[in-house]
Amino acid sequence: MAVQVRQAQSSLSGFPEWLPAARIVEEHFIDTLRRTFELHGFCGIETRAVEPLSELTRKGETSKEVYLLSRLQADPGEETTDPARQLGLHFDLTVPFARYVLDNAGTLHFPFKRYQIQKVWRGERPQEGRFREFIQADIDVVGDGALPLYHDVEMPLVMHEALSALPIPAVTIHVSNRKVAQGFYQALGIREEQLPEVLRVVDKLDKIGAGRVATELVDVVGVTPAQAEAALRLAEISGADPEQVRADVLAALSGAAPTELLLQGLDELSELLRSAGRRRPGAIVADLKIARGLDYYTGTVYESFMAGHEDLGSVCSGGRYDSLASDGKRTFPGVGISIGLSRLLARVIGSGMLEVTRAVPTAVLVAVTDEAHRGASDSIADALRSRGIAADVSPTAAKYGKQIRFADRRGIPYVWFPGADGEPDSVKDIRSGEQVRSDAATWIPSDEADLAPRLHPAGEAGIQAGERD
Repeated sequence: MAVQVRQAQSSLSGFPEWLPAARIVEEHFIDTLRRTFELHGFCGIETRAVEPLSELTRKGETSKEVYLLSRLQADPGEETTDPARQLGLHFDLTVPFARYVLDNAGTLHFPFKRYQIQKVWRGERPQEGRFREFIQADIDVVGDGALPLYHDVEMPLVMHEALSALPIPAVTIHVSNRKVAQGFYQALGIREEQLPEVLRVVDKLDKIGAGRVATELVDVVGVTPAQAEAALRLAEISGADPEQVRADVLAALSGAAPTELLLQGLDELSELLRSAGRRRPGAIVADLKIARGLDYYTGTVYESFMAGHEDLGSVCSGGRYDSLASDGKRTFPGVGISIGLSRLLARVIGSGMLEVTRAVPTAVLVAVTDEAHRGASDSIADALRSRGIAADVSPTAAKYGKQIRFADRRGIPYVWFPGADGEPDSVKDIRSGEQVRSDAATWIPSDEADLAPRLHPAGEAGIQAGERD
C-alpha cells in the first residue's frame, strides 16, 4: 500500500511540521546526505543554536532577520541593547561554524572537513519554499592560512553525488568566480566602491530580468549604459567547456584589456571545469551571472537547480571565503556549499513527487489471541525486535480480521499469529495473502526491503510483487 506524502496543517506559518509519512521522507534525505558526506571524510558537528548578536550581524546581515532571545522572567537589569551581550538564534550555519573554528583551532586538525545538518531560524516573511524555521545541510573545508584550490572542485562534486542519491530530479551545479566578475568590471572602468553593488544587482538577474538589472545598474549604482550592457554580456555566458568560456569572457570585454584579477579568476574557473568534467561529467556548468550577494565570498561561487523545478531557485549554494574566520594572527580560509533542506523537502512533498510504502516503521503486527495471552504476543514482539525487526502488538484482541485491517490501514506488511494448543506460530503477508509457519527467533521477511518504509516516485507501479495501492 502506497501512502501519499503530505504536510501537516498549521495556522503558524513559516514553521513546517510533517505528518509521519513526510517525516520518513525527511529522515531518508538526512540519512542519505550524511552517508555521502561521511564517505568523503567529512566529520559531523552541531553548533549551539544561539550566538551573540554582534557575531550574527558582523557580516552585514540585518537584525531584522534575527530572532532575539529574552526571558519572560528576566532579572532586573538583565535587558541590554549591547549587541555583544544580546543573544539571537543563528540564521545560517556558516557564521556559527566560523566561530566554532576559532574556538577550537588549537584542537582541530587542518584542513578540517565538516558537515552539519541542523535547524536555523530567520525572521523573514514566509512564502513558498521560505520558512522561519528550517533545516540546512552544509559541508565545508577549512584550512589554516591557506587552502588549495582543488577543494573548490571537491565541494560541488560531493554535493552533486549526495543530491544524485536522493529520489529527486537531476540537479546541475552552476559555478562562477567572483574574481572573474570583479576583474571584468574593473577592466570596464567601474569604480572599486561600485563593485559590491554591481555584484548585488547582477545577482538578481533571474528574479527581475535583464531590463530591470540594466536600469538599476545605471540609475541606482551609477555605471554607464555601456558598462551595464557589458555586465549583461558577461552574465549571459555559460557552458562546460573551459576554453570556450574563457574565450567568451574575453570577447565580452569588447577590446578592453583584461585585468590580472580577471585572468586569475578565469584560470581558477577553467581548472574547476576541467577537473569536474573528468570526474563527474555533466554535474557542473559555468554560469557567469552567478555572483552571490554575501560579501564574504572571494572566489568560486555555486548555485544549483533541479530539472523541471527551476522556479524554486537554487536548491544549494555557497562558495569560497578566504577570510571569513580570523583571530588576528591566523586566518582560516574555507570553501563550502549548503542545501536549504526544508526548502527542497517542501517542493518534493508539496508537489506529491514521492510516496512511501508505509507511514509507520512497523514491519510486523503481532496479533493477540485474547487478553489472557497478551504476554505471549509481547514475547514474540520482543524476540523480533531483538533481531532488528520493528514489531508492534495489536492494541486489542479483536477478531483476526479486524487486527489484519488495523495493520492494512497503516501499511504494515506482515501480521504474526501466535500458535495455540501447541501449534507453531505463523506469519501472513497481508498483501499477497501468503501465510507460513514461522519462528520469531529465525524469521526474516521474504523481501528484506520490507524491514523499513521505502520511498518511490508517486504513481510508480511494481515496487514489490504483491504491493497494491
